[in-house]
Amino acid sequence: MLEINSPAVKGQLDVDFAEIYANSELFKRNQELIKELSTPAPGSNELYFPAKYSQSFVTQCKACFWKQYWSYWRNPRYNAIRFLITIVIGVIFGLIFWKKGDKTHREQDLLNLMGVMYIAILFLGSTNTAAVQSVVAIERTVFYRERVAGMYSALPYALAQVAVEIIYVAIQTFAYTLILYSMIGFHWQLEKFLWFYIFILMCFMYFTLYGMMVIALTPGPQIAAIVTSFILSFWNLFSGFLIPRLVGNI
Repeated sequence: MLEINSPAVKGQLDVDFAEIYANSELFKRNQELIKELSTPAPGSNELYFPAKYSQSFVTQCKACFWKQYWSYWRNPRYNAIRFLITIVIGVIFGLIFWKKGDKTHREQDLLNLMGVMYIAILFLGSTNTAAVQSVVAIERTVFYRERVAGMYSALPYALAQVAVEIIYVAIQTFAYTLILYSMIGFHWQLEKFLWFYIFILMCFMYFTLYGMMVIALTPGPQIAAIVTSFILSFWNLFSGFLIPRLVGNI
């Protein structure tokens, strides 16, 4: 049928199938049927739905979380490479600052430890910011189509995406923290290790969520990359390490 209706065949036959259909009895019957079905029956009520979406907010969150969970699980190009980079960067910084954690007798020793925490968080955090943008950009296309279809609202989708990302960032941070903490030689105490872990986890989370926010607010990954590099430069400059806070009178 599609071959017969193609412009080339119609040109060869010199036949306008649309005009033939418009003048046929089938077209007239279809128009009458459409008019009949479009006119509501006497005494009938208008179509009414109690809510915009067919499912509750909790059900939407469950469905979106299930979708995001499997989407991340089946994306080794993103997650496997992220964990590989995490281990490699952790080992490199661990070798550079091998067993420096117990050397805190001089001011320079403390600055060295602060420096390794600063550069270790900034380096891998910036990597997370850039890596997550391509994933969110692809998922955003699917989200637009499913939102128009009325499957779920934007809030359950955003909550599910953040929740799944928190799980992977928490695992990534634990591996990174364990490598750094042991190789640098910090004091092995559960409370100190947990504080170290929570601090890095919070930093990685705002780096990752920042990357997701930028890609959501910009038209595409190219513009998002420009905005990201611009803001990260300010974070780097005014984070308190390159320009420390002045204490006392000058």
